[in-house]
Amino acid sequence: MRKYILTLVFAFAATIVLAQGYQVGDIAADFKLKNVDGKMVSMADYKDAKGFIITFTCNHCPYSVAYEDRLVELDKKYKSKGYPVIAINPNDAVAYPADSYDNMKVRAKDKGFTFPYLHDESQAIAKAYGATRTPHMYIVQKTAKGMEVVYIGSIDNDTDNKNPNKEKYVEAAVNDLLAGKKPTNNFTKAVGCTIKWKKQSN
Repeated sequence: MRKYILTLVFAFAATIVLAQGYQVGDIAADFKLKNVDGKMVSMADYKDAKGFIITFTCNHCPYSVAYEDRLVELDKKYKSKGYPVIAINPNDAVAYPADSYDNMKVRAKDKGFTFPYLHDESQAIAKAYGATRTPHMYIVQKTAKGMEVVYIGSIDNDTDNKNPNKEKYVEAAVNDLLAGKKPTNNFTKAVGCTIKWKKQSN
């Protein structure tokens, strides 16, 4: 009986760890997801990248929409310095048709995305990262061990983009990396819509 109880405790603990996803300092596995141009994209495709600014985002969430221009700005500012943006949409398009792959293609074209906009149809990548919101930001840095997670959280502390003195968390983190340092602030709370998970079949 005691052995059975311990097995249940360990299984429960493992489930909690899995649900949490990556933490700062973890090594993130690569992915291969379909871009809006029909091509499959992975981090390994970027031979010269020093790391990546990864965002889990979508079409319909007003928070995601509010940050689209800032994502474009981040990509234009840091792609040439080795930290391009990669956007990933994990939402269930059955429940939220606005987030379908076809609508992703339209959104990317209308907004002039300068970065890949990938479809996480299985939601496996969002679960691996532990993403819970749109947008939810992760910065990874290329190291000898692999892609190390060095920042998790929000882009900044101004969802309305009206405060000229906003704290630009992602920019500060990437600037630290470019200066050869680990981010001074490596975690903030992600603010946005909850990711729309697929219903589990019985």
